[in-house]
Amino acid sequence: MSVNAVFTRSITRSRLSDEIVTIIQQQIMSGAIAPGTRLPTERDLAESFKVNRTTVREALRKLENLDLLDINHGDGVYAKNYLESGSLDLIKAAIYSGDNCKSILDILEVRRIIVPEMASLAAQRRTAADLADLRHAVLKADLPMLEKDIKVHQLIARSTHNLLCTIILNFFNQVFRDYGYLYFDDERNVTRSSTFHREILEAIKNRNPEEARRIMQDVLLYAEKAVRSSIAAKSQKES
Repeated sequence: MSVNAVFTRSITRSRLSDEIVTIIQQQIMSGAIAPGTRLPTERDLAESFKVNRTTVREALRKLENLDLLDINHGDGVYAKNYLESGSLDLIKAAIYSGDNCKSILDILEVRRIIVPEMASLAAQRRTAADLADLRHAVLKADLPMLEKDIKVHQLIARSTHNLLCTIILNFFNQVFRDYGYLYFDDERNVTRSSTFHREILEAIKNRNPEEARRIMQDVLLYAEKAVRSSIAAKSQKES
């Protein structure tokens, strides 16, 4: 497929620049536009998408911010290798712009690797104030289980006193707030999370990093399997 052939869809949605971003992003991440490929000019893109050049320029800036494009003024716009330049923002964009099941499962896998270590650090570093906040979230907060689970994980991340842990966890939680139904629609999983909250609170209260790590590993592995099953069941229904 030629580069020009990629840009042949007219845009019908109101957020024109976002639609252009989605199209080009999918083409780059699928390999239809290879790294180093020079994109058509703004004028050519505007004609292909049937929009004005200002809209194209806005879309290109967004793609540059996602580290998908390298804009060299006076030379042209080139596709970057997202495997070398992509950030967490790109993962979020991929989830909300196309076939998101693979991205969600990738996030669950990475979370299972990273978050148990956060729990271990939290057990070692938590303060009395951290513990009080976590105890309130687990035992007293009147929240739907999805929101309660997000709060518990946020407080564990903050108890590490590592800013990067908190920011990474916030990224995960933004996704789980939108796709948590894949897990919490099953009452068995609600019960499992309630048990987890009490167990992790106890381990962190006792400053037991090994136990905190184990408890977190167990629940995240359980959650990953549950979500995989949920996605498979929904896919089978739709087929």
